[in-house]
Amino acid sequence: MIAVLKPNTTIEQRSHLIDWLKGQNVDVHISEGKEYTVLGLVGNTSNIDVELLQSLSIVSSVKIISEPFKKANRKFHPENTVINVGDVKIGDGSCVMIAGPSSVESEEQIIDIAKKVKAAGAKILRGSAFKQSGSPYEFQGLKADGIDMLIEAKKETGLPIISEIMSINDLAVFENVDIIQVGARNMQNTELLKELGRIRKPVLIKRGLANNLKELLMSAEHVMAGGNEKVILCERGIRTFETYTKNTLDLSAVPVLHELSHLPVIVDPSRSTGYSKYVEPMSLAAAACGADGLMIEVHEDPMNALSDGASSIDPEHFARISDKIRMIREVIK
Repeated sequence: MIAVLKPNTTIEQRSHLIDWLKGQNVDVHISEGKEYTVLGLVGNTSNIDVELLQSLSIVSSVKIISEPFKKANRKFHPENTVINVGDVKIGDGSCVMIAGPSSVESEEQIIDIAKKVKAAGAKILRGSAFKQSGSPYEFQGLKADGIDMLIEAKKETGLPIISEIMSINDLAVFENVDIIQVGARNMQNTELLKELGRIRKPVLIKRGLANNLKELLMSAEHVMAGGNEKVILCERGIRTFETYTKNTLDLSAVPVLHELSHLPVIVDPSRSTGYSKYVEPMSLAAAACGADGLMIEVHEDPMNALSDGASSIDPEHFARISDKIRMIREVIK
């Protein structure tokens, strides 16, 4: 349930109403927009007299939220959420470029790529230290050492860093990581999501291979219910009957999620297609449909990458894509 307050409501009137609502055993979330203030009521709202609430002089309207995701719901929070990561803003209308290798392979490698993607327009450095591979014989990542190397790259370039977490037990290792990524296979790992709800660090959640948008938003809800409202949604392709690409990139998810939720939405064109030759057209399409950012795999020597070389582009190609993205965003403003 949400209660929209009239523009002339005083702070004293609002506080009095909030105290009364909390007395009805519900949590109250305040969202202040340009014109209206929205009070989101979370919990058992069955005891609240909707007609009484609607009749109050300071209340403009009362709406029942039927969807199971409450805090992630745009009705609950009409204004776009903008997440600050250092000096970088995600969700402010720009298209933030997140780039780096699929896996951290060495300190020299990650620092070198970090410098090159920054020069080409990247605002955030990506790189996995913990790899969730399909085969036990594939590269599993450098783990804690890889995180340390990412941190060194951050010191060298000033780029905020994002990396994927695999287990609650590794949370302490991510203390100096700016954005914690939850991979597609862990999207419904509710115990991990609940733990990430207890921290105050941005969390990026990738859509699962066979999950719908409602399920993705419910994953975000698990984090937000714990108190951490710094959540970023990521469309990374879903599994369909198509075999010419690794996954099927569902770009319709971007406008739909923007309609349903106030959270930022980014797109991963590398994981979704699985092939470097499709990264550019899908990146341009994602930018055109309003994505708040792109996450692109960049490697200096994709043919010799320890993981996901087929979907990685080189720094020069990334620079060309970045230039085109800037032009597209200017056009659609």
